[in-house]
Amino acid sequence: MRILVVDDEESILVPLDFLLRKAGHEVVLARTGEEAWESLSQGAFDLLVLDLMLPGMDGFAVLERAKALPQRPKVLVLTARGQEADRAKALALGAEAFMAKPFATQDLLAQVERLAGR
Repeated sequence: MRILVVDDEESILVPLDFLLRKAGHEVVLARTGEEAWESLSQGAFDLLVLDLMLPGMDGFAVLERAKALPQRPKVLVLTARGQEADRAKALALGAEAFMAKPFATQDLLAQVERLAGR
């Protein structure tokens, strides 16, 4: 599965990159909403792992724009913003899953596999 991981924290990006690659996935990293949108515009992804709190364009804006993609990826929101209103808004904008930070790596992998249809 080709996965775009978007987070502005290196302490999240580096372990997720390692974890997902070890699980056999192709991983592309982005640190801002603008970088995420550029990657999404240039190539197809199966899954978008998306933080909501990003510098510049936030995760909600990325989700909104992703609706227009011809091959929209499934979306797993992974964020420190765990309030019910944030969850509801992300799901209304098309996210298939929502996880709050901190998270257990096995739970994240289970969500990725679920979204991959495995």
